[in-house]
Amino acid sequence: MSRIGLQPIPVPSGVTVTLEGSLVKVKGPKGELQQKIDRELEVKEENGAIVVARPNNHRRLRSQHGLARTLISNMVEGVSKGHEKFLEIHGVGYRAAMQGQTIVLNIGYSHQVEIPAPAGVTIEVGQEEKARQTWIKVSGADKAAVGQTAADIRASRKADPYKGKGVRYRGERVVLRQGKRAGK
Repeated sequence: MSRIGLQPIPVPSGVTVTLEGSLVKVKGPKGELQQKIDRELEVKEENGAIVVARPNNHRRLRSQHGLARTLISNMVEGVSKGHEKFLEIHGVGYRAAMQGQTIVLNIGYSHQVEIPAPAGVTIEVGQEEKARQTWIKVSGADKAAVGQTAADIRASRKADPYKGKGVRYRGERVVLRQGKRAGK
């Protein structure tokens, strides 16, 4: 039995949920999202909350039950509060800058790395005083788009295991390895 799938999704004020067959549309102050879920799952609104139910216990429906509930919950949270990910750049001379809707990274390559922001995703660089050009904030209503954009930025230069230089998530701990000469 899916414990996550059984939990009702509270709908905050200012957020409207529209159910059109297998298409769920969520609209709020931060934007509008839609998600298509399995046709056999039943999505209904009860007492100001959204409930996802399944008609039987087939294996496929059990696997989709919790997923559908989580996707709808992420959409409701995204259009009301928004999602955000924070990245840090470590390394001498490594920095980021914005050029319109594109982030330009100087991260130790012979060229600059340019990553455009997808629709619905906002990228900010250096809002904290101490870290003007080494701090990146990725935010938006769609959790998947925010996470994928942050992962693309991080993948441009992952943290080096020997020196720790590169792009990492805020709070990510990089365990440094010993070099060849350190063992002697």
